[in-house]
Amino acid sequence: MKTIITYGTFDLLHIGHINMLERLRALGDRLIVGVSTDEFNSIKGKNSLYSYADRAKIVGALRCVDEVIPENDWQQKCTDIEKYSVDIFGIGADWQGKFDDLMSHCEVVYLPRTPSISTTNLKKILSKIDDTSIKKIKQGLDGVLDIVKALE
Repeated sequence: MKTIITYGTFDLLHIGHINMLERLRALGDRLIVGVSTDEFNSIKGKNSLYSYADRAKIVGALRCVDEVIPENDWQQKCTDIEKYSVDIFGIGADWQGKFDDLMSHCEVVYLPRTPSISTTNLKKILSKIDDTSIKKIKQGLDGVLDIVKALE
């Protein structure tokens, strides 16, 4: 059995996230996703639209994801690789070279990003929209979260 692990914030889940997670899952038998906690995001200077609990629930509802764990700090990756008997650590190519130190623990793969989509760009676009439009978009995203909850 081949186990793959990845990490991310997964705020404003989009097709780029889905593509990456599906490609990672195709590399083996089990995909574990570390979702950054709100506290860790704060340390990284990130502010998520959704809480850790909601983001973890959304990611965990995907067919390609077998398990979700909290990502609490940068250092836990080596411990997680050992704890979960990970064979492959995978992450987006925008992190190329940043996790090469993990190669002594498992195979490391950097996957190409889906062109023309990123959470950062989505947030920039959203920042230019007025408050009424943002509320409508959030209602739509809340609707997605309601669907995920109903599927449980």
